[in-house]
Amino acid sequence: MNCETAQQNIVLAHYGELPDDLHSSLEQHLDSCEDCRREWHLLAELNEELAARPLPEPSPNLLAASRMRLDDALDSMPPRSIAQRLRSNTYQVSHAPRQTAPVTIFNPAGGGIASVSGIVQTPNSDVVQVKYNRLVPETVQGSLDDPQIRSLLIQGTKLASNNEVHAASVALLAGECIAGHSCDDDASGSAGIRTALLASLRADRSPAVRLKALAGLQPYVAQDVQVRNAVLDSLMYDQSPEVRTQAIGLLAPVQADSSVRRVLRTVSTDANPAVRYASYRALQGTTDIQ
Repeated sequence: MNCETAQQNIVLAHYGELPDDLHSSLEQHLDSCEDCRREWHLLAELNEELAARPLPEPSPNLLAASRMRLDDALDSMPPRSIAQRLRSNTYQVSHAPRQTAPVTIFNPAGGGIASVSGIVQTPNSDVVQVKYNRLVPETVQGSLDDPQIRSLLIQGTKLASNNEVHAASVALLAGECIAGHSCDDDASGSAGIRTALLASLRADRSPAVRLKALAGLQPYVAQDVQVRNAVLDSLMYDQSPEVRTQAIGLLAPVQADSSVRRVLRTVSTDANPAVRYASYRALQGTTDIQ
């Protein structure tokens, strides 16, 4: 799906008119295209603003006058033939609006989520309050172990209405992994916490958020090759020296791996002194300096 088609579908989705078979492709495009995600957020904010402004009710006099004018107009129309009525009925049936569900970002039973707009953690507890928007703002509160809270936090890494909410979502999910709680994909194959952290590590613009994602992935470097490769990619290509240096530290449990040693040797001559020194120290620990 290209951006032009996606932006047309975003409008249809917000008004519940997007066909069911286009939901998945729109979600995939939003995951990978920041411009279209911004368009989604802008339309969600517009809908939120409109929902906060109640429509004025027409006065009884206006309704009565409108009905009288409609009755007069109908009375003045010539009677239609049987063929005309059949054509009209056929057109109305074939062009009747389709009843489609709103775009579902994460939970088909719960309706469409426009954006995650607020996260507040109760001090000294694992209770988190998440505010999310559909057509009007809604709020849910529960434990970090609650599946709905987790799903909303995962959406917060992709559809947050501001950077603060986005960073808080990544930090809380990373904390769950660091604490040893389950961060795998769920039984239905839906993306879990680990997948969300990998996406943030690879694509997030904020070095601080990438650092939080790295910290959350640390428990899985030794056992998950996909996580290990993502950390190696960060070490090689991330623009932040701090992220690259932390990536070296995360690789300590797997420094005996040949692919890890190869990357460490490559960055041991890096232009950045912090990265160069950290890789040198890591190679010293493996007696593999060349």
